[in-house]
Amino acid sequence: MPALIFDCDGVLADTEKDGHLRAFNQTFEHFHLPVHWSVVDYAEKLKIGGGKERLKSLLTPEFISKAELSPDPKAQAAAVADWHRYKTDIYTDLVESGVMPPRAGIARIVKEAHAAGWKLAVASTSHAKSVQAVLTHAVGAELAADFAVFAGDIVPHKKPAPDIYRLALAELAVSTAQAIVIEDSQNGLAAATAAGLRTVVTISSFTSAENFAAASLVVSCLGDLATGQPASC
Repeated sequence: MPALIFDCDGVLADTEKDGHLRAFNQTFEHFHLPVHWSVVDYAEKLKIGGGKERLKSLLTPEFISKAELSPDPKAQAAAVADWHRYKTDIYTDLVESGVMPPRAGIARIVKEAHAAGWKLAVASTSHAKSVQAVLTHAVGAELAADFAVFAGDIVPHKKPAPDIYRLALAELAVSTAQAIVIEDSQNGLAAATAAGLRTVVTISSFTSAENFAAASLVVSCLGDLATGQPASC
């Protein structure tokens, strides 16, 4: 049985600007942290796989001093964990409020793959709670229940490392020849191809300038052919 494996952010929905970035900045305000990411700042942070890892990137000596954080690495790790939990809750609320509609074509492709008997999965560096919220919002609770979700800190190394896709292959019990990945970023493409997987790239708002030469197919969006709507990319 073949498998279709989706990335989450930028693939199921274009979540970065109105979701993750907004949630990060609200978190910074809540914890009185001396930082506010612009869209340009966040585009750079997206090169780092994982929200918790993006928060860790703040911990320069200058930032630690300005934020009056403890010099103890364990205390800093605990602070990052607190920030990330708060950010995840904000982000989940934003998803459920409907401010980030699913990308065009996602519901159609999932329904068609499910009807054809394909295994369905999401492989993401985001927190599992965030991924589940986006997935349910994008395809509905009934179809979402048929997905295997691989997300967050379940592997030693996040994208662009191939760990998450190797885990997905093992858990789904499929070979690389039986699986197709849908990604939107260079990091995601690198992770999938390093795991030996054929990858379709659907370009998202933050990734239009990235290098996708290794992809099997690159599209501006997946589109809704039945309604003739290639928009909402």
